[in-house]
Amino acid sequence: MRAGDSLPPLEIAITRTLVVAGAIASRDYQDVHHDAELARQKGAPDIFMNILTTNGLVGRYVTDHFGPAAVLRRVAIRLGAPNHPGDTMVLTGVVEDVRGDTATVRVVGANGLGNHVTGTVTVTLPVTLPVTMPGKNAEGPA
Repeated sequence: MRAGDSLPPLEIAITRTLVVAGAIASRDYQDVHHDAELARQKGAPDIFMNILTTNGLVGRYVTDHFGPAAVLRRVAIRLGAPNHPGDTMVLTGVVEDVRGDTATVRVVGANGLGNHVTGTVTVTLPVTLPVTMPGKNAEGPA
């Protein structure tokens, strides 16, 4: 992991189920996240994803890349264009800084309207130590 390394893009289909399930899972019962008619009455073309779902997807994107031992230390995001059902969000990332076992990754999630999310994620990777087996040394069995 080095500054300048790019993470592979991740495409996420924005389905009605994803938007509603994410809102329910995060206990965000605002009508604009589950009721299309009320969302339209408030000026949106359809329901749209809440920030907590976006935050979770950004975290997943980074930990999927760095592996299950990665620990998210900080996720700082800003929302832009809404994620509506029927669109696709493409997450991309670039490692901005590495200090020891900690990296800062700049993440952007874009959809058909523009950038849905921009921000940084700080992630720590545990140091892996060589495993030694009892009764064995570098030359073979003891």
